[in-house]
Amino acid sequence: MSPRFAPPPAESIARDVSLALAEDLGAGDVTAALLPDDTDCAYLLCKENAVVCGRPWFDACHRALDPDVRIDWHVAEGDRVDKGTVLATLQGRTRALVSAERASLNFLQTLSGTATTTAEYVVAVSGTGTRILDTRKTIPGLRLAQKYAVRVGGGVNHRIGLFDAVMLKENHVRAAGTLTAAIRAARAMHPSLPLIVEVESIAQLEEALREGCDRILIDDFDAAMRREAVRIAKAAPFNGTIPLEVSGGVDMTTLRVIAEDGVDFISIGGLTKHVRAIDLSLKLGPPPASAQ
Repeated sequence: MSPRFAPPPAESIARDVSLALAEDLGAGDVTAALLPDDTDCAYLLCKENAVVCGRPWFDACHRALDPDVRIDWHVAEGDRVDKGTVLATLQGRTRALVSAERASLNFLQTLSGTATTTAEYVVAVSGTGTRILDTRKTIPGLRLAQKYAVRVGGGVNHRIGLFDAVMLKENHVRAAGTLTAAIRAARAMHPSLPLIVEVESIAQLEEALREGCDRILIDDFDAAMRREAVRIAKAAPFNGTIPLEVSGGVDMTTLRVIAEDGVDFISIGGLTKHVRAIDLSLKLGPPPASAQ
């Protein structure tokens, strides 16, 4: 697996899976108990074009209920697949295959949805040099999983939470008195953490550039202000050393224009907030001859 696709720690995946199975199975799968507990096969079908993401969670769900299950993947994590593709075949205990079905599909369809959407945004800005960022607008409890899916889709992770980067916004500047004071206080308190500064004007942009930080968020700039911000940040004496990020009001109709203005990053909450799951199904038996 590519280092860029490195999933969250195994204990994080195990925790996700444990919670998912507990809420689905409760005291036991009363319907699966009607089935003979012998060995059967199954196949995993993708019913629309997608970027595959979530294999570690899918596998963990099935292995939690049947450690001896055999899962043969026909595609790699991050592969683009067409509608009708058989993603994997499984062989294991019938009851375990059925009991793990919904939880395993929930992870795979949700994370594939995030990866697929991210890939669409990445393609839309191709050739501009702009990179697509996620946000903290994630499904509660699944942040590491969704941010992994963003990477699989070709995007870049913003800060994971409120602990791994300092992000100064309007209220912090107001409390400190000036933007410069806020930046200096943040540097003094958290010298080893990345510092991201949101600015509301060209004057604040220039102040942040002079004072120094790791990234500048130009939120709610109109097109003319955005282009002027790019010009200033890339010109001497700053020479593009501090990247610019755009956030807010971004969709497929505005994305390319913003990227072509020369910004370094565009952050999009919808990658993880507006999740549309990919249509998948797990069916007992061998795949039909007509399946890919």
